[in-house]
Amino acid sequence: MIDIESVIPHREPIKIITQAVELQDDSGIAAAVVNERWPLFDGRTVHSIALIEAVAQTAALVEGYKRKKKGQDAIKGWMVGIKSAEFHRDVLDLQTCITVSIRRQCSFDDYAVINGTVTSGNETLLTAVLQAIRLNKDEG
Repeated sequence: MIDIESVIPHREPIKIITQAVELQDDSGIAAAVVNERWPLFDGRTVHSIALIEAVAQTAALVEGYKRKKKGQDAIKGWMVGIKSAEFHRDVLDLQTCITVSIRRQCSFDDYAVINGTVTSGNETLLTAVLQAIRLNKDEG
């Protein structure tokens, strides 16, 4: 569908999402498989706080996709904060397949609120609301 690295700034070892499943201007779905290269890998499992990063990267993917469609460069330099998060697991086993769904709740200029959900099969792993502020300015 789209080369993820062409629209998000994240690279190994912090890059978590590996597949863009569905992208629209205000929402998107990405997928990944938990592996030993993920942040917070302890030798056996990955702490579920890493799922916050998966939500943030999916939001960056949606924003980058939207900008790419307009012929603009992807934005680098978002500061992301956790407004709320409900974790349903403490740790993630290796090889767990995850799906990350986000929807932009609202946005004003360089500020956005993003709702995110991470699932594995029928199990919800995380529901979160993130706030993002763009730190670098451009003309678009």
